[in-house]
Amino acid sequence: MESEDDMIDDSLSIDDDFYSGDFSDYYDDSDDNDNGYYSDGLIEDDDQDAVFSRRNQQGYIVLREEDIKQRQEDDISKVSTVLSLSRVYAAILLRHYNWNVSKVHDEWFADEEGVRQSVGLLERPVVQVSNAGELTCGICFESFPRDNITSATCGHPFCQTCWRGYICTTINDGPGCLSMRCPDPSCHVAVGQDMIDKLATCEEKEKYSHYLLRSYIEDNRKTKWCPAPGCEYAIEFAVGCGNFDVSCICSRSFCWNCIEEVHRPVDCDTVAKWILKNGAESENMNWILANSKPCPKCKRPIEKNQGCMHMTCTPPCKFEFCWLCLGGWAEHGERTGGFYACNRYEAAKQEGVYDEAERRREMAKNSLEKYTHYYERWASNQLSRQKALADLHQMQTVQLDKLSYSQRTSESQLKFITEAWLQIVECRRVLKWTYAYGYYLPEHEHAKRQFFEYLQGEAESGLERLHQCAEKELNKFINCDGPSKEFDDFRAKLAGLTSVTKNYFENLVRALENGLADVDSQAAAACSKTTNSKNTGGTSKGRGGRGKGSSKTGGSS
Repeated sequence: MESEDDMIDDSLSIDDDFYSGDFSDYYDDSDDNDNGYYSDGLIEDDDQDAVFSRRNQQGYIVLREEDIKQRQEDDISKVSTVLSLSRVYAAILLRHYNWNVSKVHDEWFADEEGVRQSVGLLERPVVQVSNAGELTCGICFESFPRDNITSATCGHPFCQTCWRGYICTTINDGPGCLSMRCPDPSCHVAVGQDMIDKLATCEEKEKYSHYLLRSYIEDNRKTKWCPAPGCEYAIEFAVGCGNFDVSCICSRSFCWNCIEEVHRPVDCDTVAKWILKNGAESENMNWILANSKPCPKCKRPIEKNQGCMHMTCTPPCKFEFCWLCLGGWAEHGERTGGFYACNRYEAAKQEGVYDEAERRREMAKNSLEKYTHYYERWASNQLSRQKALADLHQMQTVQLDKLSYSQRTSESQLKFITEAWLQIVECRRVLKWTYAYGYYLPEHEHAKRQFFEYLQGEAESGLERLHQCAEKELNKFINCDGPSKEFDDFRAKLAGLTSVTKNYFENLVRALENGLADVDSQAAAACSKTTNSKNTGGTSKGRGGRGKGSSKTGGSS
């Protein structure tokens, strides 16, 4: 039979392999992602070129407004040149086919006439206008000199006043103006930017150009706007890259697939369910079901938080009843058990009268306790992350300057401190989403759940060590009067903890994204042995912080 120390050593050796980064066959290091480290406005201006270069390597590109305009103009030029069409027609075609140049070419050469009919591009007018000196407007039916009459390619004559009113109304109605058609109800000819430039006001032209520019991003499946408030950058993503985490130049990190905040290791479907659950009324109903009973007379829910079993409903009902059996209090007294018990309830319970109601109440209570357990820890890590962001900002704007002065060193040599705080911010985000992951982990997969809770606890322990070093141990060097001989040792310690924690969390994320399916079963077995040995009251010779996972995360009720 193995000794307790042997079981602990086995667990630690497996754990060391898991977090040492030696799982080269299990993980592909080429997919490393640093996006989370540059979130929430923390990129220094000097680093933006390097960050932009890294984004290109990671399968996405951040597009500025001038980049979008240039790409749009290039696509219009390509279509115009290949199909021998005007730029106005080329823009209408691209807009119709969601700015997909290849799609435009394929459809045009496959069925040019069909494309012209569906898009509204005519080769010649369908209405022949007479050579008379005056023409009648098709909207106001007044006669105007020929110079005051304007037509789209279809030839339907309308006065310039009616055209301006039509264009103004359509543009003010929103982006639908990009699909503007001839005002004649029977005509489907497209109205392009040439008519806008000719008849619209400067303000309307600007609106139309703005809608056209936005359509280039919003109608293209490879591009999306950054969701940060006020941000005008867009992201072009290489579909099929696998990892959807992107980071905009404005420093907002988000999931390109669902536009929510970066949420690895949880998938987008789980995030959607979790966010919906947090905002839904279902948990309120669970709480009411678990913690209240309906008044037998008016059916309003009543919560009992203390006192005896004698309940009185609020006005205007004022019905008095027993909390346990819900019978009228007039039928109760010393013979039924007094104020703190109910013999009728106990007898009926033994006969199974209350089994279904109690079962439903117990299920609701367990569900509520499980949700509360995970949500409180999810929210707590979110608050901790926000606090870490505030501390990082304080560090960058105030404390690094003080530290540079007190230790007589340049700020460029203190980047290891910023890197540590960025790592803390990212780890808090990962740790937060592991609680959503744990909530939806199937209850029947006991070994996987136990191993997950162990890994989660170890992650918390490692992060706390890094956080304490970056926060508390740093303060004595900031406040000292002169250079400290211990500062080099502190530098090595903090840099080491940062590197270890980074590797630790990257492996954790990949393991959870794989559903823990490829983790060696011996790891779960060793974790089970360790947990069992602790439950028997044994002691461990392992390193500090090991095996704290279960006590921190707790099992779901």
